[in-house]
Amino acid sequence: MTTALERPRVLSASTLAGNRVENQAGESLGKIEDLMIDLNVGRVAYAVLSFGGFLGVGGKLFAVPWYALKVDIERSVFILEVDKEILTNAPGFDKENWPDMTNASWALGIHKYYGYRPYWEGSSAAPGKVLRRPRNARTGARVR
Repeated sequence: MTTALERPRVLSASTLAGNRVENQAGESLGKIEDLMIDLNVGRVAYAVLSFGGFLGVGGKLFAVPWYALKVDIERSVFILEVDKEILTNAPGFDKENWPDMTNASWALGIHKYYGYRPYWEGSSAAPGKVLRRPRNARTGARVR
């Protein structure tokens, strides 16, 4: 078993693209298609996740705040702490029609949807700190 000290702190983007994404229940939520880098601050802003469709056709893409994902190094999988239903109802886009990810309103909406403080906000709270967990659309309960 790999200890925290043995885990890499830096990985190439090409090794992350294509990795599976699951929720805490082990349900498949898709895979990482790309990483979006904020060039002004030199950090990963979003992971672009593909979800749905069949054999890569008809699926949607979703920008997920980087802080919303945890990495399971041993299994080469990302963990996104949301129900499938939350992701299904998330604001998404198709491969041919990407949003303007530099638009501040769009970016704030994405962070709020997933319940994370935007990393660019000046605050005493740590960047990416959870503001609130998203609600399950069916039950109204907060997702753990």
